[in-house]
Amino acid sequence: MPRDRDPLVVGRVIGDVLDPFTRSISLRVTYNNREVNNGCELKPSHVVNQPRVDIGGDDLRTFYTLVMVDPDAPSPSDPNLREYLHWLVTDIPATTGASFGQEVVCYESPRPTVGIHRFAFVLFRQLGRQTVYAPGWRQNFNTKDFAELYNLGLPVAAVYFNCQRESGSGGRRR
Repeated sequence: MPRDRDPLVVGRVIGDVLDPFTRSISLRVTYNNREVNNGCELKPSHVVNQPRVDIGGDDLRTFYTLVMVDPDAPSPSDPNLREYLHWLVTDIPATTGASFGQEVVCYESPRPTVGIHRFAFVLFRQLGRQTVYAPGWRQNFNTKDFAELYNLGLPVAAVYFNCQRESGSGGRRR
């Protein structure tokens, strides 16, 4: 796919969060049977509970780290908390899902207050098991620095969705 049409480039996930990379593993993120596709819109009420995450690969001795960040915190016009770490799972065996890994930073559901926020899931291949540890904070997390610290290299997959505050309180849900 030409870089200028890559949804991760168009959505500025590559640039704001990641350096350009080539996807080499399948990554499927699903909230309540709704698969996350790059740039899709999900409501905060749809993403309250952690998603199901399935990853590909073929070597069961290979482990992955999944990072979920909001590069638009607290608001897209002033993202001074960029990136906000929403979830971190390590030691996920190939061909399984996040539920088989170690949740080292528990899932925090997206609750944007101002503007449309991007929420990116980034998958890295680990060098070995138990080689990645939790940072001491969620605010101002940096995916590129984190990957460098643990020698994770470039991502092997990524996907993102958009989310904004739901108008009103209550009301009907679709």
